[in-house]
Amino acid sequence: MGQRRLDHVGIVVRDLEATIAFYTKVVGLELKDRLTHTNGVIQLAFLGFNGSDETEVELIQGYSDSLPAEGTVHHFAVSTDDIEAEYARVKELDVPHLDEEIVTLPNGYRYFFVHGPEGEWIEFFQR
Repeated sequence: MGQRRLDHVGIVVRDLEATIAFYTKVVGLELKDRLTHTNGVIQLAFLGFNGSDETEVELIQGYSDSLPAEGTVHHFAVSTDDIEAEYARVKELDVPHLDEEIVTLPNGYRYFFVHGPEGEWIEFFQR
């Protein structure tokens, strides 16, 4: 297996600007990157501490209009050095709800999702 570490946790938000302001001013995270997903709708922001690539918080705006009052953790991501090998390995395990393909974001990051036994989303992610 090529997993290395927990890469990031994705949180679905209503207001990306307000959430970035909160996480930077109150929590002390720094904004590391922002981008529009390849679907042209979803806006992403990645935040972390001290310029490190250690576990990040990914803010996701535009994924859903119906969010509960308490917020939503959308997924957690496991880092891998070889996304294609991981995809092939997981596909052989016949895991339900495996993405049809590996997605490449505009910044070159690549990922795919599977669902865990309770319906939770787990992302395999290569920077």
